[in-house]
Amino acid sequence: MATLKVLMFPFLAYGHISPYLNVAKKLADRGFLIYFISTPINLKSTINKIPEKYADSIQLIELHLLELPELPPHYHTTNGLPPNLNHILQKALKMSKPNFSKILENLKPDLVIYDVLQQWAKRVANEHNIPAVKLITSGASVFSYFFNILRKPEVEFPFPAIYLRKIEQVRLSEMVAKSNKSKEPDDGDLLVDGNMQIMLMSTSTTIEAKYIDYCLELSNWKVVPVGPPVQDPITNDADDKELIDWLGTKDENSIVFVSFGTEYFLSKEDMEEVAFGLELSNVNFIWVARFPKGEESNLEDALPKGFLERIGERGRVLDKFAPQPRILNHPSTGGFLSHCGWNSAMESIDFGVPIIAMPMHLDQPMVARLIIELGVAVEIVRDDDGKIHREEIAETVKGIITGKTGENLRAKVRDISKNLKSTRDEEMDVAAQELIQLCRNSNK
Repeated sequence: MATLKVLMFPFLAYGHISPYLNVAKKLADRGFLIYFISTPINLKSTINKIPEKYADSIQLIELHLLELPELPPHYHTTNGLPPNLNHILQKALKMSKPNFSKILENLKPDLVIYDVLQQWAKRVANEHNIPAVKLITSGASVFSYFFNILRKPEVEFPFPAIYLRKIEQVRLSEMVAKSNKSKEPDDGDLLVDGNMQIMLMSTSTTIEAKYIDYCLELSNWKVVPVGPPVQDPITNDADDKELIDWLGTKDENSIVFVSFGTEYFLSKEDMEEVAFGLELSNVNFIWVARFPKGEESNLEDALPKGFLERIGERGRVLDKFAPQPRILNHPSTGGFLSHCGWNSAMESIDFGVPIIAMPMHLDQPMVARLIIELGVAVEIVRDDDGKIHREEIAETVKGIITGKTGENLRAKVRDISKNLKSTRDEEMDVAAQELIQLCRNSNK
């Protein structure tokens, strides 16, 4: 069979682009030709994450969005996008349908792999008689939990380890109501498709076998795992030298890495509690403190008065991009205080680092419950008003870095990491075969 050409179309968020790129590399390794499509601003930051050996097999394709007055091209990404512009970005993306259609016409791929957040891509592909399959960038526990709530609310979710607390339920129903309001007739229903289909998912049977099975039972969709999204710790970036050298001066497992992802920003109050929590814990740390574009704040002002002086050499606070895989992969890193986005949680497990879960919104609470069930995490629980407390942060961080809890979790996470690595290639081989079969069937 000739080389299969696959066009991959992730949502415009780094948390979606990264797992798509991960799968693109694995498919390229298996002889597929990949067209990777996104906006120019996203591709600019993607290009340096593609190793030289993929120069021919992964081609970057620019999708130009309509320029709306309130959305200049540097906002054609969710990275640092002011939250009030989110729905405008969604609208601009949807208005780019004709451009997307033209790209399909020119490239004539054999298959489109699209993001569940842009259902319309499937319909455009089908108009060109191209089969389309979705790649879900979260895990099966999260997907089946959401599916259960939205589609079969009368059925109790059969796995009690995955649940939402009161305040999380409130936030979720607000979010669902908001997204229903902005829905347009041609958005399609992301959860309805008549006959049995395959759906790729960034997970593995090693960690989510029962949830993968439950997806099929609930939805008539066969989940094909492509392995969790994990980036290679690229080692040649000179910008990070000072930070990596500093890590090297610390003892093994003595540092907690603190980061809440690329899309979420701490409130002033949360920021203060995290700062005092780290200070009280007396533990070494690297903290990535981010602010939305246009609201970049002076670190000194954002942190409690005198914080940086009091911390001295014990901690590093960065307000720029940090090389997360390199930090997690470093022997000095002993814990990860995280918002529990799926990619971050999976990376931490892959590198054998226990997680201190501080979920905020979206799917993060469910991810936190899953990794607690797996025995690789502990959670900092918000009170009924949704607040976190410095004393609990300090206690928990200390327990992970210097206590017995940390030792137990570390042994467990390393064990799971080993198992994940041993099934990785095999799961991807199966997924590649499924895609080849899908293209053959649609050509008949």
